[in-house]
Amino acid sequence: MAQPIVSPVATRRSDFSPLLKEIKAAGLLERRTAAYAMAIGINVALMALTWAGIAVIGASWWVLLLAIPLGILTTRAAFFGHDAGHQQIAASRKLHDWIGMLHGNLLLGMSYAWWNDKHNRHHANPNHTDKDPDVGEGVLVWTLEQAEGRKGLEGWLTRNQARIFFPLLTLEGFNLKVSSIRFLLARRRTEKVELGLMAAHLVLYFGALFLIMSPGQAVLFALIHHMVFGLHLGSVFAPNHKGMEMPDDDSNWGHLEKQVLTSRNVNGGLVTDWMMGGLNYQIEHHLFPSMPRANLRFAQPIVRAYCERIGMPYVSTGLIESYRLGLRHMHEVGEELRGDLKVS
Repeated sequence: MAQPIVSPVATRRSDFSPLLKEIKAAGLLERRTAAYAMAIGINVALMALTWAGIAVIGASWWVLLLAIPLGILTTRAAFFGHDAGHQQIAASRKLHDWIGMLHGNLLLGMSYAWWNDKHNRHHANPNHTDKDPDVGEGVLVWTLEQAEGRKGLEGWLTRNQARIFFPLLTLEGFNLKVSSIRFLLARRRTEKVELGLMAAHLVLYFGALFLIMSPGQAVLFALIHHMVFGLHLGSVFAPNHKGMEMPDDDSNWGHLEKQVLTSRNVNGGLVTDWMMGGLNYQIEHHLFPSMPRANLRFAQPIVRAYCERIGMPYVSTGLIESYRLGLRHMHEVGEELRGDLKVS
């Protein structure tokens, strides 16, 4: 299997301070609270209009079409919950927590505390198999070591993981809810507010669906909505790190190496930036997680130029190419098991 190449710069610690100074001088770390308030207000209004459309159309099968825009708007809400977790929106941590819980627990039915715990560990050690939960061994695997010895259903999943990756993303919306509930139940003494908001979400969401539609339509609507949400959200995060450098405990990397060498940008444009919420500028987001998401595209040329000056590899590809690279890595991880199957 072709492993990511570790460049000479990865063996030393590069100075992050000059880049940080440039970014601060450009004002890109300053919060954009008013812009966030407007964007959040627009998204909530569009979600409300979508639900109004659902109520008006009622029990007609045409109502199922509205599950698609609702899935997209739900992903937008997830972006705002993500930004609250990174303290991008306002000056108050308490306000961020409430923004995160209202978007995550109430609007999405996903635990804000669970997401923060998981996502912060990812940011601290991206692509580290022992420390980053996004590349830990699970349904999918990311290294030959993780793939070794998998048999039965696990072996089949590993052999075919590149082929089934996008279909599996349609289940991610359900996985987020299940993982959140398990996390909160384990900590119910300290997460009563989150549990209450998630319970309110489930009652309001399914109550509205079953009140407006027939039981069959309600179940089908929920399935389509969550499949669109999972596919959209997963497609945003999928191309960012898969197939990039995977450090271990022996990697003597500073902040700059750790975040740049493990991340891949997706070349932007109006449509790409909107659909991916600006998180296609993943290198900049990992270097400056508290930077308002809308500022990432302005930071990109500064970061790229700095990396060029110090000889740091900086990877940015088109959207399709980013998926191709990620899927190729997943396919190669399962190659040894496919070879074993042929031998036997």
